[in-house]
Amino acid sequence: MARVAFIGLGNMGGGMAANLVKAGHAVTAFDLAEAALAKAEGNGCTRAASAEEAVKDAQAVVTMLPAGRHVRDVYESAVLGKAPTTAILIDCSTIDVATAREEIGKAWQAGYRMVDAPVSGGIAAADAGTLTFMVGGADDAFEAARPYLEKMGKAVIHAGGPGAGQAAKICNNMLLGASMVATCETFVLAQKLGLDPQTFFDIASKASGQCWSMTSYCPVPGVGPETPADRDYQGGFAAALMLKDLRLAMEAAQSVDSYTPMGAAAEELYTRFAEALGGGTKDFSAIIRMIDDSWQAPPAG
Repeated sequence: MARVAFIGLGNMGGGMAANLVKAGHAVTAFDLAEAALAKAEGNGCTRAASAEEAVKDAQAVVTMLPAGRHVRDVYESAVLGKAPTTAILIDCSTIDVATAREEIGKAWQAGYRMVDAPVSGGIAAADAGTLTFMVGGADDAFEAARPYLEKMGKAVIHAGGPGAGQAAKICNNMLLGASMVATCETFVLAQKLGLDPQTFFDIASKASGQCWSMTSYCPVPGVGPETPADRDYQGGFAAALMLKDLRLAMEAAQSVDSYTPMGAAAEELYTRFAEALGGGTKDFSAIIRMIDDSWQAPPAG
């Protein structure tokens, strides 16, 4: 059993912290939201009054925060110099590559080992302990982080040096966002051409056009395995979070002068859907309702 500090107990972090408790670790948790703290206590975590208090005796520190500025603030104000230097620092947030590299560098200068370890899999996988972790950092830092990550996920992959986890995450989600848009517009076109959606699914899922967005996460209700489309696009991966990841991908592409026209198109479409049309809280596959010209606005709720 190890002493683990967990900071950031939102939709993803709450389930991840609970799985560390189930694995036998003593988890001291902190979040700014009282409801998140109360839920963590119910899952067996010990409440901390602050992030600094949570990390003071930790053997591992895990963070799951909204954006790069939050990661920078938490590590520089409450972790570095506050947690024991023997603790492994594991940031599971999805942030920009530059900030990840900067914070890992500062941690190393302060005598710590740290990795960036963003996740793939969504809320259900966080709760079930079946996430995929894409990990960036030195070899020894990865090996120190691995035992904790394995209690929260089904796959823990060392992507490379500092920031490589973030690079892998945003590239993966750029591909996912673009392929979902293509899947949605294809189903709309197929139906308008008179094809039954299930029949088209049966054909395309066994042909060269098959992809994860269609075979595992079909945006059409009642077609293929159960997905958020069957629950009025509730749950799953919110369109606003997909937009965040696409913007990170576009920032990264600009920083290295990489031409990403499909990624840029996906970002523009998700911006329109999530912000101009108010679909941000819906699952990202709900963008099919914008692509279908009969759709006018997201339904209530």
